[in-house]
Amino acid sequence: MTFEWPDGLPIGEVWTATTDTRDIHFPFDGSVVAQAPEGDAELARRAIDAADAVKRRVARISSYARRAVLRQVHAELADKRSEFENLLVLETGKPLLDCRVEVDRTLLTLETSAEEVARLHGETVPLDLLPSGDGLMGFWQRKPIGVVVGIAGYNYPLLLAAHKVAPAFAAGCPVVVKPAEPTPLATLWLVHLMREALIQHELPLAAVQLVTGDAAVGQALTTDSRVSAVSFTGSAGVGHAIAKAAAPTKVLLELGSNSALVVAEDADVDAAAAAVVRGGYYASGQACISVQRVIVVDSAREAFIDRLRSRIGDVVVGDPRDEATRVSSLIDERSTQRVLDWVEEAVEAGAELAAGGARTERSIQPTILLNVRAGQQIWEEEVFGPVVCVRTVADLDEAFDLVNDSRYGLQASVFTSSLAAAHRAIDELEVGGVVINEVPGFRSDVMPYGGVKDSGIGREGPRFAIEELTVTRMAIIRSSTT
Repeated sequence: MTFEWPDGLPIGEVWTATTDTRDIHFPFDGSVVAQAPEGDAELARRAIDAADAVKRRVARISSYARRAVLRQVHAELADKRSEFENLLVLETGKPLLDCRVEVDRTLLTLETSAEEVARLHGETVPLDLLPSGDGLMGFWQRKPIGVVVGIAGYNYPLLLAAHKVAPAFAAGCPVVVKPAEPTPLATLWLVHLMREALIQHELPLAAVQLVTGDAAVGQALTTDSRVSAVSFTGSAGVGHAIAKAAAPTKVLLELGSNSALVVAEDADVDAAAAAVVRGGYYASGQACISVQRVIVVDSAREAFIDRLRSRIGDVVVGDPRDEATRVSSLIDERSTQRVLDWVEEAVEAGAELAAGGARTERSIQPTILLNVRAGQQIWEEEVFGPVVCVRTVADLDEAFDLVNDSRYGLQASVFTSSLAAAHRAIDELEVGGVVINEVPGFRSDVMPYGGVKDSGIGREGPRFAIEELTVTRMAIIRSSTT
């Protein structure tokens, strides 16, 4: 397919040629979609050079211009939405339905980032609460933190990049984004749209840059002392390594999870089963808040399992370009084999394979495992595939304890008809978000999104990301020295 952006990488004020390229494969059949420019550590350093050189100019861009740029990019992306959707299908292998949702959410992220520019303000402070403050006026403002590096994952490459680029620019920070190696194409196009808007408003192009490449590129970007904040979305292991290497730079981490869905004894089991199927297999299970652990109170188990079994056959496995498809191939063969190995390990340890567990060509069938034992990787870690694990507990107390018995804590959900149980969940579950009677994978891009424990540090959502990427500056003024 043909692309609408220049050759090379958008570094500094130009598109810079690279010596190497990388084949981008369509995960469903392995065919080559395109050859993407491959960056290196030297290009990463050049991008930071350029960002550092313009950071004061970017900080002085007017609110009007920042909002206008983001609105223009929103309009351009909306006009090209079908092309973006089809490109996302090809580079991620996600079903078309999920790619449409990704574009919708990207548009919302751009729109709300533009709106948040108008809300970036401070407050006055009553300094005369102490006698030493008599005659002093005080107020604080929010100022851009400086150069931002954004590193995005492969599962939602356009959306995750937008959550780095748009809030950073809205805050007045130059940003260098690094897409995941298998999925740079849609992000390259997004950055091209940003830079075209910058040209029209006569603003420095180095405000938004992109470098592709391997771990050496990531290390060069995240360990440069001129970088003021790193925003990373990806695995816990890589995120922890970045945080250690980047210190004392501020690091925002959106990491993994093994999200739980609790079915209480008074739950609507039909709704709960439908939510597990809807929330466990979207994006072929490659979402950090997809349903992975289902914890069912014993009195609801039989009815819930019956309804879950009856619904699993409705999940269509196949070509992601087909509008009916709900599960397709994972990002690569290594990921596919890892998920299958974890399923086999769980079965060998005593779990019951209630559905799936095998391949359909390059895809993994929607899988249900019952009675998964503690200690199994498929229960303890993030599976990132179309697998749902079910365990039974005696009561809600045990269910909440089991939700919390995890190194992760991103989002969890509880199906119940009890308002008291819902409030208990909100109070007791050790996660960044508690969802009642809906999938744990629900996310509105305007809400504060992030986890606790090994699921991360900091919050995304334009308003909250902008707060993370700005610092307060206090002004103290004595108007007269007499």
